Amino acid sequence: MAKEYNGSPKHHQIESQRKRLTWIFGVSGLCILSYIMGAWQNTSAPASTNRSRVGCDVGSPLLGKGDSSMVPSSLPLSEKATTLDFESHHQIEINKSVEVQKFPPCDMSYSEYTPCQDRERGRKFDRNMLKYRERHCPRKEELLFCLIPAPPKYKTPFKWPQSRDYAWYDNIPHKELSIEKAVQNWIQVEGERFRFPGGGTMFPRGADSYIDDINELIPLTSGKIRTAIDTGCGVASWGAFLLKRDIIAMSFAPRDTHEAQVQFALERGVPAMIGVMASQRLPYPARAFDMAHCSRCLIPWFNYDGMYMIELDRILRPGGYWILSGPPIRWKTYWRGWERTKEDLKQEQDAIEEIAKRICWKKVIEKDDLAIWQKPMNHVECMENRKAYKTPHICQSDNPDLAWYKDMEKCITPLPEVHSSDEVAGGALEKWPQRAFAVPPRISSGSLPGITVDKFKEDNDQWKDRVTHYKRILPLSQGRYRNIMDMNAYLGGFAAALSKYPVWVMNVVPANSNPDTLGAIYERGFIGTYHDWCEAFSTYPRTYDLIHASGVFSIYQDRCDIILVLLEMDRILRPEGAVIFRDTVETLVKIQSITDGMRWKSQIMDHETGPFNPEKILLAVKTYRTADTKEKQN
Repeated sequence: MAKEYNGSPKHHQIESQRKRLTWIFGVSGLCILSYIMGAWQNTSAPASTNRSRVGCDVGSPLLGKGDSSMVPSSLPLSEKATTLDFESHHQIEINKSVEVQKFPPCDMSYSEYTPCQDRERGRKFDRNMLKYRERHCPRKEELLFCLIPAPPKYKTPFKWPQSRDYAWYDNIPHKELSIEKAVQNWIQVEGERFRFPGGGTMFPRGADSYIDDINELIPLTSGKIRTAIDTGCGVASWGAFLLKRDIIAMSFAPRDTHEAQVQFALERGVPAMIGVMASQRLPYPARAFDMAHCSRCLIPWFNYDGMYMIELDRILRPGGYWILSGPPIRWKTYWRGWERTKEDLKQEQDAIEEIAKRICWKKVIEKDDLAIWQKPMNHVECMENRKAYKTPHICQSDNPDLAWYKDMEKCITPLPEVHSSDEVAGGALEKWPQRAFAVPPRISSGSLPGITVDKFKEDNDQWKDRVTHYKRILPLSQGRYRNIMDMNAYLGGFAAALSKYPVWVMNVVPANSNPDTLGAIYERGFIGTYHDWCEAFSTYPRTYDLIHASGVFSIYQDRCDIILVLLEMDRILRPEGAVIFRDTVETLVKIQSITDGMRWKSQIMDHETGPFNPEKILLAVKTYRTADTKEKQN
């Protein structure tokens, strides 16, 4: 018997549709309510808002206290770069009851303080081999927890390229060089400004003409020579005028009786460091420079069994040039003016010639005031002629790049092995500018563990995207920034991505980095140095416009007090200079709590790839403050 059927199929379909629609509307309503509640919570003022922490939105009055004709009145940032509430999204505990530590200004006597090259401290050390002028950093109890003040009338420096020729007197109020070097035309005082005519002890017609003389002897404009080092640089006019020939020089001079040489160089927008050839290696890797230069730099090249020339040999690339002008070159003409005897000067030149032969350099030419030697492309012929020239022994050290507090050695730094006498040891380099993005030989040869050709190319692409993002939040192309420091440079990708802008970058590789990448950075045609950020950098206060710190504090937070690292950054950063931090949210929040006490204005932003990347960006700006405005600081 068939089962009785009381309902209509159509009725059941309608009922089923009603239930489905009811469920859909119910879920939709809950979603809309959740969205509205979330939006309401996120538009509320964050509980951690601190009135001293000012975001860097468009129109924020962050800049403009310096020379108003030289800088914009505000730092233009993307309108999307709004202050982010990391407390609600990242579960960071912030103790609201802890007051931000305020750092007072230091006494005006510290306005040009260079902690590790302090003259008073240096006097306690051995004067033999100028050891007293080397780095001697303060002990823990001597460290300053205050902010280095700028001179009372400090102004924003001139923009490049005008800065090459002019600087404000009030920024570096020292007339000593204009008096001591008046005849040599290093520097002149013109009202409120210094003018740099480009003169030098051995180039009275100016650095530009002097470089033209060198160019007649070796090729400076072919792109083959890109990196140079100027020992005993004065105010770095040689390096300044090389820049227009696409050659970048690392200029250095000690902090000595010639007041503020390196400070003048950096004020001009020319790369420079405080440094001296004494008993320790220069803080650069082996095979770094295409050219070295000494113009009456007063370095005793012939002393200590030629150790200083041997150190130059370490840092010169195979085929690199050494240029010497001044005593003893052309001594037959100048011996009376140098107030030395003919016999003394002849003996000095003979000693230099002999040392050059012993380390296998060949003399290219001596003409007028210039003498030029060239390092060999490899050591094949050098090894064959060791007995004839009585060359120093080959160093046994397995790390020729080791140069942080490392004593110089009186032995030849070995070059990588080659298969033929015409092969360039370590690999040939592309000409500039192709060199900037060509794979460095240290990477293509596999000598940097873990860094492949593919990783190098990926790093370049990544930094291209990052700098494109930075350009949206900072005026990189407008001349606002000239001297830039990368505190953790890795492969130099940041410097490479900036190479089209009117800037230069000091690429810092933290000492004891593994792998050590500074040699690869030099092979790309950029300059840099080793450094340990638990100590002060070898520069004067207020010498950098922009500092980039990617992952620096994750490296150093367990090694030293990050407050001291941040105070050092404040020391070397110009008023109204900027800092870009890249790190974890937790680290950036910690940094921001300290920079608030340093009166920096800062803002945490999302990563350029979006909010889901755990790495964030903290953009900070050092406020304008001078010694005469310290009472106004709150």
